[in-house]
This record gives sequence, structure tokens and C-alpha cells, in this order.
Amino acid sequence: MEDATHDTDEEDEELVHVEECPSCGTEEVHEILSEKEVGGGADYRVRCETCSHVHLIHVRPPKAVIVQFTLSDGAHSSNEEIEVDEDEVIHIGDVFDHAKMLWRVQTLHLKQEQSVRYADPVLIVSAWAVRCDLVRIKVTMTRGEDSASSIIESDPDTVFSCGTIIEHEGEKWRIRAIHTGIGRTLTGRREAAEIRRLFLHPPPVPRNRRWQRD
Repeated sequence: MEDATHDTDEEDEELVHVEECPSCGTEEVHEILSEKEVGGGADYRVRCETCSHVHLIHVRPPKAVIVQFTLSDGAHSSNEEIEVDEDEVIHIGDVFDHAKMLWRVQTLHLKQEQSVRYADPVLIVSAWAVRCDLVRIKVTMTRGEDSASSIIESDPDTVFSCGTIIEHEGEKWRIRAIHTGIGRTLTGRREAAEIRRLFLHPPPVPRNRRWQRD
């Protein structure tokens, strides 16, 4: 049940609108006298509470701009036309939602393939983004002299530790080593987003099972 007292307090609060007054020449508190919906936005008739000057404020939604993106999801890439607001500056590292997945901007190119760190969408010729809500880790599974490759899908912040036992493709494996972009390690732990490849070996055979074999 909602707090009725809290609701009353919110209703009693007055909305304060601050706008640059053409008469005062500074940003002042304005009272909204009327509102009219126009072209997906609205026209507001307001009065400056400092000098009582009445004027109109035109609020319109920004125009949509299409940016050509290459979206990479593991080994699969696709070209997509993604709609963004005209006044939105796109930066390397920005994360956005598309097709119910999250993507991180990796590169931005202008004309003559000029690479930049950020840009207005109308200037962007092409962009590249990679999926960041799910990572695909390459796996090498070694049993004796036989090796096979596979993929593990994981959340980016899932931690994998050397020596731990995991289940993959219906079998249990021990993480023998973790390979990152820097190198391979036989100890320690890494988040999935840092891992390039996992090396899996069969887990140690329990001692009682070794006795049974003997």
C-alpha cells in the first residue's frame, strides 16, 4: 500500500521552471501560463517571475538521424541502420539498447575514414559496436592427447577461477588455465569480459575410484 501522506506532499510541491528571459537576459524562474501541443512537442506561454515579461517557449523533439552501425555478436556481425536523436553526441564507450541487447560503441568514422572519439550523428559515416551484455569465451577441452574446441556464453561480470570445476556440455571440467589479452595464467581469477580463452582438463579422479581401478 502506498503512503497517502507522501502522495499529498508530492501534490503540494510546485514545479519550478527555469528559463532564459529575453527581457532580463538571464535564467530566471518562470510561471507556465498555458500549454499547447504542437508537432509532437509543445508551445508554452510563460511569465518571468522577476520582471513579469510574458513570452513563448517552443519545445520540439529532436529530429531522428540514421547511423550505419556494424554490430558484432561474437563471430557474427550484421549491418544495421540505427535511429538516434540529431542532438545526441555519440562517444566511444557509449552503451545502447538495440533488439533487446546491449551494445558498446567501439569505433566511429567520419569522411575519408577519419577515426574519432566522439561525433555528432549527422557526421558519422560508419560505426562499430560489440555486444556487451553477453560474452562468448572460446574453450579448449583437452582429454589425454585429444582436444576439442567450444564456446561458453556468460555474463560479462561472471568470474572464472583457475582450478575450479565447471560443467560444460554435460560434463565436468577443471579450469586448467585462463588466457587473457595479455597472456596465459595458471592461477588467479578473471571476469568473463577479460577472458579470450579457457583451457579445460578433466577433473582429478577421486582416490577411491583410482583404488577400484587398481
